[in-house]
Amino acid sequence: MGRRLVPLTLDNLQDLPDGCRSCVFWELDPVSARVAVEGGKAELEKEGWISAVLLEWGSCGRIVYVDGVPAGFVLYAPPAYVPRSQSFPTSPVSPDAVQLMVSRVLPGYQGQGLGRVLVQTVAKDLLARGTRAIEAFGAVGRPTPSCLLPADHLLAVGFKTVRPHHRYPRLRLEARTTLSWRSDVEGALERLLGGARKEPAWRPF
Repeated sequence: MGRRLVPLTLDNLQDLPDGCRSCVFWELDPVSARVAVEGGKAELEKEGWISAVLLEWGSCGRIVYVDGVPAGFVLYAPPAYVPRSQSFPTSPVSPDAVQLMVSRVLPGYQGQGLGRVLVQTVAKDLLARGTRAIEAFGAVGRPTPSCLLPADHLLAVGFKTVRPHHRYPRLRLEARTTLSWRSDVEGALERLLGGARKEPAWRPF
């Protein structure tokens, strides 16, 4: 089996699941997002957002492929590019951090440690750019909004709570701590590449 981790660009944007290609939850403020969805322009807005971030800041996502099939992806950006982050009771994201917006893993690949692989990939990219940390808004309880990562999953992959909240805590991961994950991640990839796959269907971690 072959595994590739590649930057998200406009050329491979179509490899995201349908719902995610047209999701502008993080990319627009709530009013603009509603207007885009109601006007049928959400996918165009998503493309415009990715194009702008690529030009102004650089790579803002990764897609992982196994045997040429998308197995997971992650999106991240400085909080200045993430208008929705200002709507949370635990905002703002710290000025020295980049926000982990969303990360998803194909159900057939879940439970293999791929979520941690994606987080480490983000951390390595940010360290190369001189960024110290990753922060994310977690979700506690049910139902969990589809564009939010469960707080318990973030804790499981190394994040620590920096601002508690009964529904939407803000969590942080120091990028350098992921440097010690190498053996764990390599083991996860071995399990991933040796595991069986189910029918592709996208959902959060």
